[in-house]
Amino acid sequence: MATPNEKLAASLEQLKALQDKGLRVIRSTALSRTHRERLSKAGYLQEVIKGWYLPARPEVSSGGHEGSTASWFAGMRDFVAGYCEDRFGASWHLSPDQSLLLRSGERTLPRQLQVWSTAGNNQLVPLPHGCSLFIYRAPALLPAEPHAENQSIRLVNLTDALVAVSATFFVQQPLAARVALGMIDDTVPLLQRLLDGSHSVIAGRLAGAFRAVDRADFANGITQTMRGAGYTIQEVSPFDVPPAPLPGGRPVSPHVQRLRLNWAAMRDPVIAAFPAPRPPRSTEQAQILRDIEERYVADAYHSLSIEGYHVTADLIEKVRNGAWDPEGADRQQRDAMAAKGYFEAFKLVKDFIAGTLQRQAQQMGPQPLREAVSAWYLALFSPSVQAGLLKPSDLAGWRNSQVFIRGALHVPLAKEAVRECMPALFELIESEPHPAARSILGHFLFVFIHPYMDGNGRLARFLMNAMLVTGGYVWTVIPVQQRQAYMDALERASSYGEIEPFARFIAQLTREQERSPLPRPR
Repeated sequence: MATPNEKLAASLEQLKALQDKGLRVIRSTALSRTHRERLSKAGYLQEVIKGWYLPARPEVSSGGHEGSTASWFAGMRDFVAGYCEDRFGASWHLSPDQSLLLRSGERTLPRQLQVWSTAGNNQLVPLPHGCSLFIYRAPALLPAEPHAENQSIRLVNLTDALVAVSATFFVQQPLAARVALGMIDDTVPLLQRLLDGSHSVIAGRLAGAFRAVDRADFANGITQTMRGAGYTIQEVSPFDVPPAPLPGGRPVSPHVQRLRLNWAAMRDPVIAAFPAPRPPRSTEQAQILRDIEERYVADAYHSLSIEGYHVTADLIEKVRNGAWDPEGADRQQRDAMAAKGYFEAFKLVKDFIAGTLQRQAQQMGPQPLREAVSAWYLALFSPSVQAGLLKPSDLAGWRNSQVFIRGALHVPLAKEAVRECMPALFELIESEPHPAARSILGHFLFVFIHPYMDGNGRLARFLMNAMLVTGGYVWTVIPVQQRQAYMDALERASSYGEIEPFARFIAQLTREQERSPLPRPR
């Protein structure tokens, strides 16, 4: 007769088979009642609404509101796509406004998603954590397609969405509007929609929008074509505040555009939050390195990590054999390897700082940052690979699957976007003249992108301190006692674009720890 552990392992195998197919939301018909009840009781499944479940991590989902929030926002896109496909097949899409928002690279879903369908009934479907679906009975649908980065949620095509949105979109979502305008590389499809629909007012609005972001060629093309077809065009910018011009050249990924636009918009508030830097003098290099060394124990103790989760074959076998002890030997071994990796990475960060200070004294250019961060990551996790806790392939580079952040509305970028954004992030850091902007925006955007499966928080703090110290500030430790304030500030920046709380939080710690470093933990 099978033991309880063997039964749970058998159910986990069924769940793993579904996850291996790419499913992150499980419909009740995909698992037998026995497997569903067993996995739910053990904390591996959470019911969203009747008949629909999300995979969960027991130690996360049992962690109160924050744990269940992480599980929900990690799978909300899957749920919306699966639920709507089940009800409407391919005859549905998000509203034009929300379609344009998500196409522009926004990774935080609105609390209420507006689904258009000719078979809708203007119904409100309540979802967990204050979210909902409004199923709008649309008189007709717009051209739309499943969007891979949003787990196949159907979004209105870019040109159709730009024509369909109202002028208020440009006021309420100026960043998304600028990114969307920057994604247009040919006005012919746009003009076809405008001409076919006799949209002279919309044409004037879009021409004004393109001119406002310094794309006069597109603005002129729209006005001249519409006037040549006999329409009267009044060009009016829909932006209430003049936007910064879009970067020149060929259109790039919306995620790269957002990265650059966010950096440009956020750097001034960050600089304002910090005292003026005092560039380190060459005679101070030895003292700076000693100061970093003295802060190591407190830094290592307080530094935290953010983790994702997926059912693995190793976990199944450990559960089957009764050998999984997350609070005992397994945790102790993981903690030991994490401490060893942190020490090895810290030494490399210190070497990077020493090399940068020396190059500054000799008026040489900066060290390559990408190679340095890759080396820190390898040092952080090599001990875990050597101990057999991770596979060697886990050190291969940027992550190859989706992750989520516990307790956050924001879902990190898709793996394809990571490869586009990380080179752009390193370029932004290396070209930024102010050390406070380099450190704060480097930290924030690193965890926003979340380039690795694990260790992003630790690496972001290493990056932050490398930029702080080489810019004339002190190595700053984020105390574990202030973890919630730290996470809340990052969440405000990630989900709402508000960088000031995070900048003020770190600036205050920097001031305090310049006067008095955190004591070594007992």
